[in-house]
Amino acid sequence: MARAGQRSHGGRGSTKEQRRTRGPEDVIAVLARAVRDVEGAAQKGRVTPAVRTKFQAVALLVREQHAKVKAETEGSAAHRAEQLKRLDGIGTILAKTAVRDPSLLALLADEAVVSGAARALARDMLRVGGIEPLEEEAPVAAPVAAAPTLGSERRVVPQSVVSRQLANPFLAPDFSAVRPAQTAPRRLGGWELIGPLLRSFERAGGGGPAVMELPDATWIRPPAGLELMPHQVQLVASAAAGHRTYLLADEPGLGKTAQALMAAEAANAYPLLVVVPNVVKTNWAREAARWVPQRATTVIHGDGETIDGFADVVIVNYEVLDRHVGWISDFGFRGMVVDEAHFIKNKTSQRSQNVLSLSAKIQSRGPKPLLMALTGTPLINDIEDFRAIWQFLGWIDESKPLGELMDALDDIGLTPADPGFYPEARRCVIDLGIVRRRKVDVAADIPARRIADLPVELDGAAGRSIRAAEKVLARRMVNRYESALAARGGATEVEGIDHELVRKVAGWEQKDTSTGESGENVFSMMRRIGEAKAGLAADYAAQLARSAGKVVFFAKHVAVMDAAEQTFAELGLKYSSIRGEQTSTTRQKQIDAFVNDPEITIAVCSLTAAGVGINLQVASNIVLAELSWTDAEQTQAIDRSHRIGQTEPVTAWRIIAAQTLDARIAELIDGKAGLAARALDGSDEEVGSSVDVQLEALVALLTAALEARPVVSAPVSFSAS
Repeated sequence: MARAGQRSHGGRGSTKEQRRTRGPEDVIAVLARAVRDVEGAAQKGRVTPAVRTKFQAVALLVREQHAKVKAETEGSAAHRAEQLKRLDGIGTILAKTAVRDPSLLALLADEAVVSGAARALARDMLRVGGIEPLEEEAPVAAPVAAAPTLGSERRVVPQSVVSRQLANPFLAPDFSAVRPAQTAPRRLGGWELIGPLLRSFERAGGGGPAVMELPDATWIRPPAGLELMPHQVQLVASAAAGHRTYLLADEPGLGKTAQALMAAEAANAYPLLVVVPNVVKTNWAREAARWVPQRATTVIHGDGETIDGFADVVIVNYEVLDRHVGWISDFGFRGMVVDEAHFIKNKTSQRSQNVLSLSAKIQSRGPKPLLMALTGTPLINDIEDFRAIWQFLGWIDESKPLGELMDALDDIGLTPADPGFYPEARRCVIDLGIVRRRKVDVAADIPARRIADLPVELDGAAGRSIRAAEKVLARRMVNRYESALAARGGATEVEGIDHELVRKVAGWEQKDTSTGESGENVFSMMRRIGEAKAGLAADYAAQLARSAGKVVFFAKHVAVMDAAEQTFAELGLKYSSIRGEQTSTTRQKQIDAFVNDPEITIAVCSLTAAGVGINLQVASNIVLAELSWTDAEQTQAIDRSHRIGQTEPVTAWRIIAAQTLDARIAELIDGKAGLAARALDGSDEEVGSSVDVQLEALVALLTAALEARPVVSAPVSFSAS
């Protein structure tokens, strides 16, 4: 440990006064066994007074032995370093264990009272380790446990949080609102219900928009100088009336942040935890200062050294949540907001698991907490994207509906075998708290938007290279197709192109791409096309800036952003740069400069880093220099400008490389758009439940290559597995 306490009463003098029968290594071994006992008890949730006593005794002796080893003059430096390493390892376990239980955290404070039992146990441990302590000797200061080494398992507890816990370490949880376990048999207990619930949203045609019943209210009053739109007031009034779980899926630009903060105020859901992408952390703090100025707000950066442990609103980004999840679990939050909730759709990811575990912990403590999932694009690829969000809200677990949802499904008197089950089941889920409003319905004063495609020809060496690479990719798949066709013989001949086999070959190619086994692939092709378009897209953005005012320029790859910025500099245009690798402070300065400085006419933005959570209404022209893989990502980017506060029609100019894979992918994105519209807006549009643009692009490329063959060539040897 770097420092085991503020004061040391170990040192050389103490060492000489003790009678040793064995070396200090034996004491370290005793401490290692003891700390494992404490760790095991904490993991099982059995932190008894005896366990706390042992924890404090170990912590005291680790501090003391650490000081003694450092003060030793006998023995080699390497030997002392090894002893210190072992003691630091024990300190690391102490720190991780303390995160699990506030009563253990309190024992690590400098001012913690050392119990007589801990002193006596510490002396006993010394004796077992071969050192006879003097009766009057006892460590007098509790240690600060060593910080664990950097790594994915690292946990931290900011000092400000420790201070808050010490100020009120025994907050008694209120379990009055916790739902008792269901013991009576359920009518639908034997049915698999999660799949039918998801399918009920796929069958949403004619079902109407996905909006729970909301009260009409005019009495909600925002802070002076601010105004809520009617659709925002409705949600806040719902929270004031007692509703506590929401999937707030309003289209981007309809003020979800303000609704969440005002709902928390109406529900008195403080302290409130807000989990957000890194790019919007600073903006959330600003919005909290505007909408709930009476509430102290703090933002967690890194290890949290600067946070205010007594704040009402705690904002943390997904990227650092893992190191803070321990103390956050025991902080006593009464509300939790997850912004851009589609970020947790992959339930196997660490960030999703952290969010779900925190939600479960908050729900287990009561009273009924406020839980809000905010996302304008809840469905990115598949209806299954709902699962993690519903679980976060406590509507389902891994395998079944829970609580209110199960009650509601039982009450409708139908089963998934009945045709009428699906619209009724959809309504049951919506009533739990789905709120989806469209701009066209609730914000008619926001001007219209349109997407305009600008085809460009890729001339010169770059264009020729890209077209040649596409041919190589297509030829490789054709060879594989023909090899597979020949391998199965004539027993299953298909006239013309075997489209089922085409999809299989495209899937094999996609799998090889994901494992890095193929050469030129769909991803590298799109990157090369983006780089080739960069100069043309930048020139067009410059023309718009000079003729129409501020422009937002979106790109996916760093090389494209670099090339565009170089073009703007050569043309004498000032720009802001908003990228993923920037700190939140730097990013916010770039956003503010674009919004407020009339001389900065272009914002060069990363499609992934700046496509969510920022407000760029000062621009009504957007240039999409590169295509995303989903319509949802494209929509998110456009809605940075097309949102409340915009006064002019918004046009998004997509730069499309004609006669390349770029054009095919643009068509696929447009054709696959609308999953959210069908599931949440009640649209009759026929949309599949899964979008895989990469696979479809490969299918289109292979099909076109097969159709263009003048003669079927002899098959080549190529593995089809």
